[in-house]
Amino acid sequence: MFGLTEIELNALRLSFKVTIWGMIFTFPIALFTAWLLSRKEFIGKSFLNAFVHIPLVVPPVVIGYFLILLLGREGYLGRLLYEFFGLTLIFTWQGAAIAASIVSFPLFVRPIRQAFEMIDPALEEAASSLGANQKQKFIYLILPIIMPGIITGAILFIARALGEFGATITFASNIIGLTQTLPLAIYQATITPDGDKIAIRLIIISLTLAFSSLLLSEYLSKKYYSKIKD
Repeated sequence: MFGLTEIELNALRLSFKVTIWGMIFTFPIALFTAWLLSRKEFIGKSFLNAFVHIPLVVPPVVIGYFLILLLGREGYLGRLLYEFFGLTLIFTWQGAAIAASIVSFPLFVRPIRQAFEMIDPALEEAASSLGANQKQKFIYLILPIIMPGIITGAILFIARALGEFGATITFASNIIGLTQTLPLAIYQATITPDGDKIAIRLIIISLTLAFSSLLLSEYLSKKYYSKIKD
């Protein structure tokens, strides 16, 4: 595949592994957060909204550093995880998934929140008048309507997570075969003598993945909003 070495293929496979598992575990949190921000009024809502979007405006290395303080072997939560469950997240692919998920989280939440906000309250009132309970309304009415937002958010999440570098290298390090994702492999190639060809190959793959994701997201967004207008 593109003349990639086994190390480079491992980095590509690890990137997808980190991204997919990160998305699976992040989805319920993103869905609940989007629903909370779009449907509920409560004290501290503005603070929560700002907190959710912090990863978009701070350097990713800051996220990585706070993860070390929280989940590192001597971190506030990491120490408990190690002492009681024998779990270590720092310098692991699971840690890389956590770092990528946090950085990508706002891009997952935003399209779902926008989809929630576009639901006509009259539709829910009509469903209630026909005897639908909350669970039925969500499954048969709300979920199909917000599905394009979920898909768009998932695609943006994937594109961002595949390109995550700063938080990952800070918290999970750059360990070949263990935590070295595609961006880290590119970085490694750029600082390695005669690594230009490797870097170019990996950059082309990275750009292709990112560009394809953005095009797909744009297509789905336009298709969704055209249906809303119709």
